[in-house]
Amino acid sequence: MRATGVSDQASSAYQPLAVTAEYKRPPAGIDRDASKTWWRRIWPLIAARRWGFIIALTLAFTGLIMQVLVPNLLNEAITNSIEHHSVPLSHYVTIVVVIGVIGGICGFGSRWLLFRTAYDFEFDLRNLIYEHLVGMSFSFYDRSQSGQLISRANSDIRSVQMYATFAPLILVQCGVGIVAFGFMLSISVPLAFVAMATMPFLFWVGVRMRKVMFPISWVIQARLAEVATIVDENVNGVRVVKSFAQEPAEVNSLIDASAGVEWAYIQDADLRARFTPALQNLPQVGLAMVLLFGGIMVINGNLNIGAILAFNAYLLMLQAPFMMLGMLIMMGQRAAASAERIFEVLDEESEIVERPAAYDLDEVDGEVRFRDVSFGYADGPLVIDHMDLDLHAGETVALVGRTGSGKSTVARLLLRFYDVSSGAVSIDGHDVRDVTLASLRSQVGMVLDEPFLFSTTIAGNIAYGRPDAPMDEIVAAAKAANAHGFISALSEGYDSVVGERGYTLSGGQRQRIAIARALLVNPPVLILDDATSAVDVHVEQQIHEALEHLLSGRTTLIVAHRLSTITLADRVALIDDGRIVATGRHEELLNSTPAYAEVLAQVEASAVAEQSEGA
Repeated sequence: MRATGVSDQASSAYQPLAVTAEYKRPPAGIDRDASKTWWRRIWPLIAARRWGFIIALTLAFTGLIMQVLVPNLLNEAITNSIEHHSVPLSHYVTIVVVIGVIGGICGFGSRWLLFRTAYDFEFDLRNLIYEHLVGMSFSFYDRSQSGQLISRANSDIRSVQMYATFAPLILVQCGVGIVAFGFMLSISVPLAFVAMATMPFLFWVGVRMRKVMFPISWVIQARLAEVATIVDENVNGVRVVKSFAQEPAEVNSLIDASAGVEWAYIQDADLRARFTPALQNLPQVGLAMVLLFGGIMVINGNLNIGAILAFNAYLLMLQAPFMMLGMLIMMGQRAAASAERIFEVLDEESEIVERPAAYDLDEVDGEVRFRDVSFGYADGPLVIDHMDLDLHAGETVALVGRTGSGKSTVARLLLRFYDVSSGAVSIDGHDVRDVTLASLRSQVGMVLDEPFLFSTTIAGNIAYGRPDAPMDEIVAAAKAANAHGFISALSEGYDSVVGERGYTLSGGQRQRIAIARALLVNPPVLILDDATSAVDVHVEQQIHEALEHLLSGRTTLIVAHRLSTITLADRVALIDDGRIVATGRHEELLNSTPAYAEVLAQVEASAVAEQSEGA
């Protein structure tokens, strides 16, 4: 039978715990072929937004073409209107004004659409990496630093987005140089080649700069991530830092990391200082050569003055994109380094995945079985070693053992936070690896010994598993967890916003909210992982009185560290070295199993020590 609790739901049909995202998923993902270059791997995301980029670049190209027409019109105006008086000057003035208006409209449209499309691309990439992160297994987070992940999901994505925004625009501007070169050829072929004589040298400098910039760009991004990691750990662990008066040591750690960033930025600036002047000033050499050779041609009567002015205008027009070429190369190398760091995350495969034929776990009675289960973290020794354990439907079992014996690991395997190395964990005969993760975790509620609360209202924290839960059910869950009293005493009651991680509340208050959160979901299987460790004996007794009613008809696994918690159980299982060595009622084990009495003695000694420290 299905368990009943805080609320009797009108329908017993399975309702998934997962909430459907309100935004449209990214229209594409990255190319999974890790052997390809970074831009080819990210191309599917860009291609999904291709029409925005194409239209924006077309408008940009059109606007630049309008600009390219102006120097040639200047040449014609000087020749036809000023020198020969064959065409009214107003004719050229009107054309230039029209060209300016068209160019302005194209420039506005191209930039607006380009930035809009680039931010859409950033939105897609950010959601893609976040979806991937929330889908990763616990083992991934066991070996990953949160600061590194935050850096890759923020600054690295921004680096790629900025390159995707400016690179096409700068390349279009450089591409217009070809059109400008065509106009210069139409005016004077020899002078056109003189004007472009410096271009091969610009290309060589750009290639050389690209090669030396990539390594330092990678170092910059990596060291920025190190700084983010230190800041993240110190913010989250500020209470530990202050309690041990280690503020100076942590400041020193940040100074060391910041010095590494400073060194990398200085190296980056040194490289740019070497190459950027060449990129910016080589076009000036071309301008000087045009003035020299063009002036000689005018003196000899082979060229008119308007042509010289047109050539100068074209070269000045080409100067801007070439001056930005250094910035483009720098941005490109930083984007390449950032993309590689992003791919390091996206290429990680989750160890916990649903099988192709996974089905929903529905109408659970709560028969839980561990059959010949073995498990070890990463490459470490076995924590669970060929363990067998049965929890009958509606039964409350207390799991007791020494510290490090594997009690909490058993709970994690039931929720499939990790997969067993061998053996099987099943609910109602269904192997947990055969069912969908959302349905499994909606049927199994868990309260941890260190409850995590979000920076939202108390009502929002309690309703986290059922965001649509009515207020009366939220209050009922809080009353069942003996949390209603202190919540009502707060200035804003259930609308009070807790601080980050809930640290504005006491440990016992956080645990009671966590218990209410689990009870509101009304799961047929409940895990209490030392869930009352942070409450005093009086409050614990009140919670126990509520739990005794609520656990009726519900399969419950209690990871017990207190003797008072064990009294809630119908049966006790003693775990030692990853195996269940004895099961039975509390009194029976006391009389028949010396190891059980030893464990309880340790538990009581720890409890006394905790009380002494608290006093």
